Amino acid sequence: MLLIRPLTFADLQGLERLAVISGGRMTTLPANRDHLNELINRTRQSLRKEVTQYSDESYHFVLEDQTNGEIVGVCGVDASVGMNTPFYSYRVDDVVHASNELQIHNRIPALHLCQDYTGSARLCTLFLDKAHRTTANLNLLSRCRMLFIAQYPERFANKLIAELQGVADSENRSPFWECLGRHFFNMDFNKANYLTGINSKGFIADLMPHYPVYVPLLSAEAQASLGQPRPDMAEVKTLLEEEGFSYRRYVDIFDAGPTLEARTRDIHTVAQNRLTEVKIGNTDAADQPVDVLISNLGRENFRCLMTSLDPQHPVISAEVAEALLLSSGDKVRIIRL
Repeated sequence: MLLIRPLTFADLQGLERLAVISGGRMTTLPANRDHLNELINRTRQSLRKEVTQYSDESYHFVLEDQTNGEIVGVCGVDASVGMNTPFYSYRVDDVVHASNELQIHNRIPALHLCQDYTGSARLCTLFLDKAHRTTANLNLLSRCRMLFIAQYPERFANKLIAELQGVADSENRSPFWECLGRHFFNMDFNKANYLTGINSKGFIADLMPHYPVYVPLLSAEAQASLGQPRPDMAEVKTLLEEEGFSYRRYVDIFDAGPTLEARTRDIHTVAQNRLTEVKIGNTDAADQPVDVLISNLGRENFRCLMTSLDPQHPVISAEVAEALLLSSGDKVRIIRL
C-alpha cells in the first residue's frame, strides 16, 4: 500500500535519495541537506500554524511504501509565491511596430520579464521514483494536494499555478538557456537550476535582461522550446489540464517551460470531491467498486491513498482505516479517478 502523508524530519534521508536520483532536474528539490531540512521545517511550522489569511506557508507530502517504509515520491504546494523573494516569469506578448507612412504593421512576439504571478498559490516539487511511476501513482501524488486544498481553502490563494520543466537534452542542457541565459551568467544550466532551488532565484533574475527579448532573435531550437514541457512531463501536463489548468503564455525564465494556471475553487478535484462518512467492514460486498482517492480531514495528520470502493456506500477495510487514521463514521473526502 502506498500512502500520502506530510513530511517529517525522519524523512530527511529518503528526501535526499529522491533529490539525488532526480539528477538536478527538479528545481525545488536540490541535493542540499540544509535546504531539504528547511523544506521539512517549513512544512511542520505551516501545518501547526492557525491560518485565517494565507501567506508564505508551504506544505510538502511524501508517498510512502507501507510495506518497507521507503519514501518513493514527494509533492508540495505553496500557499502563495513572491511574498518574501521575487517570483519572476517571462510573459510572451506581442510588440507592435507600425509605420503609417509605409502602411506596415508588424506584431512581433517578445518575452517580458514580469512578476504577474506574485501572490498565487503554486503546485511544486512533484517527483516520483521511476520504479513506482505509474499513472495511478502519479494521480495519487499530484491530486492528494488538491484534496488538502479542498479541506483547507483558507490556506491558499485564489489562483493556483504549476510550473513544468522545459525542454532539455539527455545531459540536461536547455536550448533556451544556451541561447539566452548563458549570455548573462558565467554558469551552466544545472548550476542556475541549483541556485534557483536554494532560493537564489531573485538574485539570478536581477541579472536577466529587463527589456523585452524579441523571440525571432532567438535560435530556432530556443523558439521551439517556448512553452513546451520536457517529454517526461507530458503526462503531468495532461493530468493538470484535466483538472482545469491552462497555459496563458507564461514561461520559466531559465528553461522556458510552461506555467499552467487555474482558479483554485474551479479545479476538478477541489470542486468535485465528495465529503462523506465511511464504514469499516467487508469491502468484497461493494456493489459497484471504482478506483478513488480518499483522504481524512486531518491537517498535521493528513493521510491520503488510493483504493476501490462504492462511492454511494463507502466501506473501507480495517487496513485502509488504520492507514488513514479513521474510525467507523468518520468523514472523508473522496474523488473518483
